[in-house]
Amino acid sequence: MLPHYSMPRKKKSKKKGKFWIIITCITGVLVLAAIAQYIWKSHGYDAHFAIYKDFGIDIPENFPIHGIDVSSYQEKIDWQKVAAMQSQNIKIGFAFIKATEGLTGEDKSFKYNWASAHQAGIACGAYHYFIAGKSGAIQAINFIKNVRLTKGDLPPVVDVEELYNTTPETMRSELKECISTIEKFYHVKPVIYSSASFYNDYLHGEFDEYCLWVAHYFEERKPRIHRSWSFWQHNENGHVYGILPRVDFNVFNGDSMAFRSFLVQ
Repeated sequence: MLPHYSMPRKKKSKKKGKFWIIITCITGVLVLAAIAQYIWKSHGYDAHFAIYKDFGIDIPENFPIHGIDVSSYQEKIDWQKVAAMQSQNIKIGFAFIKATEGLTGEDKSFKYNWASAHQAGIACGAYHYFIAGKSGAIQAINFIKNVRLTKGDLPPVVDVEELYNTTPETMRSELKECISTIEKFYHVKPVIYSSASFYNDYLHGEFDEYCLWVAHYFEERKPRIHRSWSFWQHNENGHVYGILPRVDFNVFNGDSMAFRSFLVQ
């Protein structure tokens, strides 16, 4: 009987193994890039901060439209100096100005700030500081009595930040009444201002059809909020020529064309 010789097994090619490893890695990178692009498109720009010594704070560079918000706390403002200030490619493109508070309050600097900022050529928005638990309709009337919107202004803003010892349900009910009354009068959908934490805790899912101006300081990339946003208040310690106290800084989540379409037509 002839001896049986088994054929030697062929060794797997190392080159083929390396090839499939490379293909797998490339596929993984492409998938991650696609996911990142989807997240970016869904939630807007990611911030890349840089120090601007003239403004005294780090400012996200990849947002083209920057602005401030003010009240009587900023004392007498020289709006011509505000409009003229520019550091590298950044200048003040808009200003939200406190108009009213609660049932009857009017910011003592509103009339001056509103007229002077317009004269300086700055896009202006007026905001109402909402007191939870008080009549939303009466608060809206207080705002309407004091604010006249014209073409080129930003939409009206309702600022809600605290519960004021009332229930979330009551706060939401009165806030809806306030917002709907303002919307019916101006025929413009108002913007809601709130902190990221307050919105996530008490407003999420109930007011998502309204544009959001969100406050979230010292975040490295973007505000941590479970929805899209139009404005981001990212710092409260900015310095602007013509304003003695520190001031809040904001960015608009879009380009100049989107900003123009956002204004009252």
